[in-house]
Amino acid sequence: MGPRFEELDWRRTPLGELTLRKRWYPVVEQDVYEIKLNDEYLMSSLFTVAERELATLALAELGDGGQLDVAVGGLGLGCTAQAVLADPRVRSLIVVDALDAVIDWHERGLLPGKVFADPRCRPVHGDFFALAHSPAGLDPATPGRRFHAIVVDIDHSPRHLLHPAHASFYEPAGLRRLSQHLHPGGIFALWSNDPPDEAFTTALTDSFTDVEARVVTFDNPLQGAPSSNTVYLARAAGA
Repeated sequence: MGPRFEELDWRRTPLGELTLRKRWYPVVEQDVYEIKLNDEYLMSSLFTVAERELATLALAELGDGGQLDVAVGGLGLGCTAQAVLADPRVRSLIVVDALDAVIDWHERGLLPGKVFADPRCRPVHGDFFALAHSPAGLDPATPGRRFHAIVVDIDHSPRHLLHPAHASFYEPAGLRRLSQHLHPGGIFALWSNDPPDEAFTTALTDSFTDVEARVVTFDNPLQGAPSSNTVYLARAAGA
């Protein structure tokens, strides 16, 4: 066991004060990594089941054939990216994050996982929502590139946003633009901390097929009871 609490890094960002912390939790007898933005918790390594399931469920929808090119929106602690890379079908992965500090933490080895040590994985420092809106797409190195899966874990939910500018992404027009960055039949997957949102599910049906909201339940050792998140899955037309 190391120190009971360490602040590993602190940065001032366009979204506010970003902090990476590590603390010892006796209840689980392990070090837990936490990312905070101002006074809000963005991620904790104590709860990663749904973040990993986000990737696993998305890739499971793509069947067994072919090699896969995947884009993840939101790096965080790297749990979703790790789950993508665990699939041997994945040929390439880009991870888009607006906060260069988070990319730097992974590249410096301040966080476990070492996602960028995998040659299939490449960081993209940029605003995922602005890139999704652009016809050039999510990968500045290859304008117009399409993906077999786009997996997003940035905002707390389609209604609880880190910044008001993200709101248009969750509307039918924004989702329609996102669908153009997927191959026909490709999968869009979104993590949410809230229960299923019927209005958002309806918005997805404007541009996608096979739309569903799956509730992922996991043990919460701090509360001594189960907690749950939602994973939205939707398929681009043309399969």
